[in-house]
Amino acid sequence: MSSPLKSLSLLPDKLCRNKWVLNTTSTPLFFLWTQLAIAALLFIVSDTLRLLPDRLTFNLETCKGLIPMVGLNVLGLSFSNYTLKYVDASFYQVARGLVLPFTVGTSFVFLHSRPSLRILLCCALVTLGFFVGVFLDGTALSWVGVGFGVASSAITATHSVVIKQSLNVVGGSALALSWYTNLLSAIVLAPLLILAGEGKDVLKLLFGVSELVVPENTMSPLETFLWGSLITGIIGFLMSIASLLSIKVTSPITHMVSSAVRGVAASLLGMWLFHDIITTGRASSIAIILFGSILYTWVKHQESQPASPPSRRGSYERVRKEDLETGEKKPE
Repeated sequence: MSSPLKSLSLLPDKLCRNKWVLNTTSTPLFFLWTQLAIAALLFIVSDTLRLLPDRLTFNLETCKGLIPMVGLNVLGLSFSNYTLKYVDASFYQVARGLVLPFTVGTSFVFLHSRPSLRILLCCALVTLGFFVGVFLDGTALSWVGVGFGVASSAITATHSVVIKQSLNVVGGSALALSWYTNLLSAIVLAPLLILAGEGKDVLKLLFGVSELVVPENTMSPLETFLWGSLITGIIGFLMSIASLLSIKVTSPITHMVSSAVRGVAASLLGMWLFHDIITTGRASSIAIILFGSILYTWVKHQESQPASPPSRRGSYERVRKEDLETGEKKPE
């Protein structure tokens, strides 16, 4: 294995692998399509080998019921890739920092879930972190990337609401939902990447002679794309499978803390691998967003706990004065 390929395969964060590929190619939608197609192919292979707990099916009526979720999934992932293309890996978490406030807002609008004051304070804290990173940092940034990040956050929040309804379409099976999502998203994205004007760049990437002329011990853009797509496609498939077990083996707080740690790791890796600049303002922004997100998860966990019954220790039963005078009831 060549040194660049080894470096790519050893990257512990999918975000950094995506950034690595997007830095060397100009086909973010084709890269996303390849990831989805590989994940769908692995589902088919696993089903053929009987490695999955349930057999995969394909039903047109089910596909119709999943149209809203698939559309949001394609838009959300596409905007996420465009965000990563235009901003530093260390700034990606800041650009998409409004996912939590948007999620609370969409839940209130569509699910009529009224947030508590503590939840609103957590959202305000996360929003503050976003504005610190965007407006008060002072580092040059891509407003196009920030725009894609905000749009991606809004779509992701809406997607999290729609996914509850989509689970009912597939009988509550997260595995079936993941299978349909990867397959249908790849089908929908194929013509969209042509309409987006990536056809010429895809042909250049796959068949261009200039793409193969690179310095010694350096991966060509095509090699980077193929290996990056393969690695991230496999990881995407495994993450789909792992989602079945995550709720059983982790609490919401543990999941949020692990996500926060991955976010910090991605920022540090971005600084090391891509020579990103993490200023005091950017570091403060990331810290505020992570703290607000963890605090939100803790608050939600506390609010979801059933109210404990009041303790009877030290309590007394009120006795009427007439009962005491007649002796019908004695105080405890």
